[in-house]
Amino acid sequence: MNCRALILCASFALPTAALAQESGWHYLIEPYVMFPNMKGETGIGNLPPVHVDQNPGDIFDHLQMGAMLFVEARNDRWALSSDVLYMDLAADMSGGNLVDGTVGVSQLGWELAAMRRVAPWLELGVGATYNRIDADVKLVVQSPLGSTSSLESSGTEEWIDPTIVARATAPIGEKWFVQARANLGGFGVGSDLVWQLQADVGYRPSERWRITFGYRVIDIDYDHGKQSGRFMYDIQTFGPVLRLGYSF
Repeated sequence: MNCRALILCASFALPTAALAQESGWHYLIEPYVMFPNMKGETGIGNLPPVHVDQNPGDIFDHLQMGAMLFVEARNDRWALSSDVLYMDLAADMSGGNLVDGTVGVSQLGWELAAMRRVAPWLELGVGATYNRIDADVKLVVQSPLGSTSSLESSGTEEWIDPTIVARATAPIGEKWFVQARANLGGFGVGSDLVWQLQADVGYRPSERWRITFGYRVIDIDYDHGKQSGRFMYDIQTFGPVLRLGYSF
């Protein structure tokens, strides 16, 4: 993790520690699993961009490792959260003049956010997401004359995206609730544009446990550098999400 990421973590950790001294704080630990689709384009260096179109079956077939965890501390006014999503996978590429192609991608997204309650059902705030992508691309390309050539490239890119965050929550009876969350950011600081939408329906079987099912869309449009130093990642990840939360 680079210095910017360490500074970012410290900037969130210090106010979190101070606020946690107040009374009335509650905590949520919520591991989850996403069944993702991935669509878009990615490119490294001088290689031509390659098209990505993978469904959950394709991704789980090539998944090397995955980990997803949401943690939140909250009181009547504030909510401070950490959301980590990590996937390590390989996928086949197609399109254009590609005869064959594979890409291996290790993707880490770590979001830290702080939100303030502005209405009984609405919270607004800011966040920042640390992104790291390790990619290894191998292509077999056909020329207009019919000959083929093999191209390879690999690279690691990391950046931080500031975001604006909004979350709405509404109860349905005593045990059920619905929740929607939206992020918008990047603004050229890291990504050209990054946005996220999530809608969930949750059930509380007890005071401490909750089960949530929903749908999540994460769209990242990142393009940095030129020629051999270029790294382009324009990918939308979307699909159902299942969460199991414990509160204390």
